[in-house]
Amino acid sequence: MIDAVIFDMDGTLIDSEPMWKEAEKEVFSGLGVNVTEQLAQQSASMTTIEASAFWYSHNPWQGPSIQDVANRVVVRVGDLIAKHGVALDGVHNTLSLLDKNQIKIGLATNAPEQLIPIVLGKLGIAKYFSACCSSDNELEGKPHPAIYLSTARALNVCPSQCLAIEDSGTGVLAAKAANMRTLAVPHIDEYDHQKFDLSDFKLKSLSEFGLGHLA
Repeated sequence: MIDAVIFDMDGTLIDSEPMWKEAEKEVFSGLGVNVTEQLAQQSASMTTIEASAFWYSHNPWQGPSIQDVANRVVVRVGDLIAKHGVALDGVHNTLSLLDKNQIKIGLATNAPEQLIPIVLGKLGIAKYFSACCSSDNELEGKPHPAIYLSTARALNVCPSQCLAIEDSGTGVLAAKAANMRTLAVPHIDEYDHQKFDLSDFKLKSLSEFGLGHLA
């Protein structure tokens, strides 16, 4: 029986990928980096500092450090989320259903810690989460399982009794490595990709979620 559900944030609760792309293009282009779509896809699942180092390795810039540039990106993303962020389909109903059935709810994200309250506040869902963890506080981000293990520990639940909800193959790998069951909600363009075959469940949106996924 599942005692806790742990959500990824970007792409699972909120469609923030366009905001990350806009912020990264704005910041990196301002430093003279040629931001191509092909390279942007490679950096999409990285932490902010990893992505900044990635872009620096392809097109070194003069002046600000990689950490300073990463901070600029995060601040810009936060501004965009605060202005334009909306919950993905089924998010509010899923959280309400879990809450009514006394299932613990956690958050495990590769996103910077400072963005968590911005996202949860903008979506009006902060009240549902008993534990929120960011890979900022781990030695490695997803696909390493550390962030999921930390969230399970914060919820005081055994990892094997947790269901992780993810939109990325990287996240599914992390949750599986933590010995959790997984439910994937891929972007429609990736729905049939084999990287999600590892997941226990796969939905087109959280509007399809039900208590049967906790059995």
